[in-house]
Amino acid sequence: MAKRTTKSSPAGSDASGVTIHDQKLHRGAGGELHQFAEDGHDVLTTAQGGPVFDDQNTLRVGARGPALIDDFHFREKIFHFDHERIPERVVHARGYGAHGFFETYESLSDITRADVFQRAGERTPVFVRFSTVAGSKGSFDLARDVRGFAVKMYTKEGNWDLVGNNIPVFFIQDAIRFPDMVHAVKPEPDRAFPQAQSAHDNFWDFISLTPESMHMIMWIMSDRAIPRSFRFMEGFGVHTFRFVNADDQSTFVKFHWKPKLGLQSVAWNEAVKINGADPDYHRRDLWQSIQSGNFPEWELCVQLFDQDFADGFDFDVLDPTKIIPEEVLPVRPIGRLVLDRMPDNFFAETEQVAFMTQNVPPGIDFSNDPLLQGRNFSYLDTQLKRLGGPNLTHLPINAPKCPFHHFQQDGHMAMRNPVGRVNYQPNSFGVGPRESPSVGYRHFPAEEQGTKVRLRPESFADHYSQARQFYISQTGAEQRHIAMALTFELSKVETPAIRERMVSHLMNIDETLATTVAQKLGFQSMPNPADAAMPTRQDLEASPALSIVERGPKRFEGRKLGILVADGVDAKLLKAVCAAITKAKAMFEIIAPKVGGVTADDGSWIEAHHMIDGGPSVLFDAVALLTSHQAIEDLVKEATARDFVADAFQHCKVIGYDQSALPLLDKAGISSALDEGTIALSNAKEVDAFVEELGKLRVWGREPSLKLGKASPPIQ
Repeated sequence: MAKRTTKSSPAGSDASGVTIHDQKLHRGAGGELHQFAEDGHDVLTTAQGGPVFDDQNTLRVGARGPALIDDFHFREKIFHFDHERIPERVVHARGYGAHGFFETYESLSDITRADVFQRAGERTPVFVRFSTVAGSKGSFDLARDVRGFAVKMYTKEGNWDLVGNNIPVFFIQDAIRFPDMVHAVKPEPDRAFPQAQSAHDNFWDFISLTPESMHMIMWIMSDRAIPRSFRFMEGFGVHTFRFVNADDQSTFVKFHWKPKLGLQSVAWNEAVKINGADPDYHRRDLWQSIQSGNFPEWELCVQLFDQDFADGFDFDVLDPTKIIPEEVLPVRPIGRLVLDRMPDNFFAETEQVAFMTQNVPPGIDFSNDPLLQGRNFSYLDTQLKRLGGPNLTHLPINAPKCPFHHFQQDGHMAMRNPVGRVNYQPNSFGVGPRESPSVGYRHFPAEEQGTKVRLRPESFADHYSQARQFYISQTGAEQRHIAMALTFELSKVETPAIRERMVSHLMNIDETLATTVAQKLGFQSMPNPADAAMPTRQDLEASPALSIVERGPKRFEGRKLGILVADGVDAKLLKAVCAAITKAKAMFEIIAPKVGGVTADDGSWIEAHHMIDGGPSVLFDAVALLTSHQAIEDLVKEATARDFVADAFQHCKVIGYDQSALPLLDKAGISSALDEGTIALSNAKEVDAFVEELGKLRVWGREPSLKLGKASPPIQ
């Protein structure tokens, strides 16, 4: 925006300007009119030219009340944002989906009238779409990003869309800021890059000016943002919803999806290499898992609480930048989600599926979370633009699987219309559907009162305490990764003031973290902590549930071992390793120096899945090196073989090896650094010990010796 530096006007213009109320319009060099705000910048207006009073808060009833539909500024802003891209989604463009079912564990009729939760053991069809947020349809899978976790349940009372993420909080507290947040993280408009990356000035400029984002920043800079697989990540409904029973009694609820195989992520260096080796890594993993019959599974868990708990909780339950720690309010499993079938056609199903947060059955209702209120308003508008018209439910993937009857007609791509003469109600012909007070959707009759205002409640003002709590809940390795991620991202920021502003926010979260990042960025002195609306609380205890490592699966089930072989490999040892991996309900793939395979020491042919160039160790959760004395001399000359071993060690993976592979370990530079995660294999007992060690998934104790991010002394 133009900033006023002088009151003079170009020759031929009205030097005094045009007075409107107490403001003056001044003509710029091009003849355009400018109206200046109090700080000297142009006044922000709507597209119709109306000056904007507040661009940070939606209009609502009172500080914590519901959003109002007569907020024309929010409507215009979100409307334009929703229509910026065709035909792919503005956000969550790169996605992958699968069909399955949801099975209810027990009746929840005491707390909700939702039919899906009435009968234990009942199965409801579902379609799930996983996605990245920032990248385009053609971007790579392992971007550092939030992952969408959207579930469409085809219940007997209509579709229920639980449209969540793999992170339980979000960057902003009010939906009116969503266009700005997404604009900032997307490729910069003058240069159209970087793609699917947040490591650039625009994003960190916005974040450094938005303290409410600091909790989310801790999550997005953690390993949560680079999951190993869709199968190994959590999902969250993010917002506070309501369960409403048949007596119109309300219980607040927060939704969690817990993967049965446990949490797992990758290292950043590993993610970068995976994107080069297989940019479809997550897609391929889900496809292969389902096609092989290893169906991914999650438990749906809920946190249930009443108004008294909400009133007594340390933070506002309507604030989407906050969580309720599981140690404070444990989760309750209420059902399971199983994905067991891939789409017949990607475009018809995964690409055309339309999720909308406002799609809820009777018995599930909304809270006054301002971000949720804005999403409810926005999503239908988005789908209208993306799918070309109002008949998106005529597409099979979006159609309810229960009976449905209405008088909606015509429109773009209408596949069905009301039959006969009557297309309205009420009518006196006794034709067509009618509303039903007994079974129809009833909103919870909450009492609302307050002044019509644009206002952020004071209960939303603590932006640092839960960010600190998340950080201190991580293991030492996970804290190092957060520091490394922040350092990398901010190193790509070209504007020193933005880097300094971000470090000043980190000072309010953890001084050691801030100092580490500042030192690696070359700061000569530390900035003062950023001004905080509320001081950071030091009394919030660590929550082990927030750590991937603390809540790790402790087993190798569902993972994949890469076995590097060579001509003359010990056939019995190879067979023992493969059998042990299969018994552990894991998978293995064979990597050989050449396409096809190798000949074992007993003359048998071993078919290979990859040659070394096409099967780097980054594609596997652990590796085994089963070579031979006759082939090792040639193998150590292969740069890709050395990289296979060196990368596995650098990424803290468990490595099994037979004695013939020692020269390869030596050539990769790690023979003198062998640790508990490098295990010799020569007999069945050692194979069993190897498979047991695989359950750790990573040997994070190895990382400090790799000099990947040690804490630094304070800057003086």
